[in-house]
Amino acid sequence: MKRRGVLPGFHLTFGFTLTYLSLIVLLPLGALILKTTALTWPQFVSAVTGPRALAAYKLSFGASLIGASVNVVFGLLVAWVLARYKFPGKSLLDALVDLPFALPTAVAGIALTALYSEDGWLGRHLVPHGIQVAYTQLGVTVALIFVGLPFVVRTVEPVLLDFDPQVEEAAAVLGASRLRTFTRILLPAVMPALLTGFALAFARALGEYGSVVFISGNMPLHTEIIPLLIVTKLEQYDYTGATAIAVVMLSSSFVILLIINALQARTRKKRRT
Repeated sequence: MKRRGVLPGFHLTFGFTLTYLSLIVLLPLGALILKTTALTWPQFVSAVTGPRALAAYKLSFGASLIGASVNVVFGLLVAWVLARYKFPGKSLLDALVDLPFALPTAVAGIALTALYSEDGWLGRHLVPHGIQVAYTQLGVTVALIFVGLPFVVRTVEPVLLDFDPQVEEAAAVLGASRLRTFTRILLPAVMPALLTGFALAFARALGEYGSVVFISGNMPLHTEIIPLLIVTKLEQYDYTGATAIAVVMLSSSFVILLIINALQARTRKKRRT
């Protein structure tokens, strides 16, 4: 006879999972897609392919990809330091990593603008050299890097903590260089976590609004992001136009995240074999 476990079985937990996801995720997304049916196909195409929308797509996706890529590199570095070394002030550094999680995004945007504006602490030294951060596309990228860093660090750090340092020592004893040890042993072990961190940072950056709206300057066709364009259309009572753009963002984000998840699965499969 099949032995019953102490905890609820598959059917009960799976039923609760489907119900919860349907109420919290599927119903709102379904309502969003249903709203766009009020538009004819030419109206939908016109709403999502206008010059202003195309410029916002380019900035939002481009800055999000750049920000997530930068965070993968430096997030791995920060996670390595926190996981492998003991030093004075480590607890403070560890807490600073989580600051973008707890800090209201509007406060982050105001702080970054004050820092990088023409008369800010850093801006006053950068602007004379031709480096304008505030109210430019570079400022948007900087804001997205700020909000996305914790996702990479907190995803990679547990993997590094569980990784046995003796494996690296064995590679060194066998004559492997530091670079070869990193590329052939450490990097494959943390690659699934890096891809997860990249996906989380990218998704957060794509939907970020509060920290970007202050530092970007919100200039149409130049520094206007998709979330701001959607809010602008809502303020103009263009609800169908806003939902049409939201559906495009939803579809594009889903496809990109699906590709990243497929890469994760492929990486894990290679590690097992």
